[in-house]
Amino acid sequence: MLAAPYWSASQLRLPAPADSGDEGAGQSIKTPITQPSGGQTPAPDNQAYNTLLRATRGLGEHGFALLTGHWRALQRITAGPSRIGHHVKAALVLTQIEHRQLRNPC
Repeated sequence: MLAAPYWSASQLRLPAPADSGDEGAGQSIKTPITQPSGGQTPAPDNQAYNTLLRATRGLGEHGFALLTGHWRALQRITAGPSRIGHHVKAALVLTQIEHRQLRNPC
């Protein structure tokens, strides 16, 4: 399940945002900071970090949900992480072309 984040972290040198279920997955996998025990409020910088991480993940997940909902071929794709990007880029381009044609009919 973590093949794509590991690939993006190693090949693109980008930190990969992950959810709290992937805690301890590695240095380049960024997970939310857990809440302190005993009902304490987390530090403001930890709250800001978690908010930014969740917002970043949310954008990516929302975009992928839109693409997989629109393009049936992406729902069952089995390409590896290094090749799936090509398929998603193609679907994104086609979606953008379709959206422009709907907004500006010839």
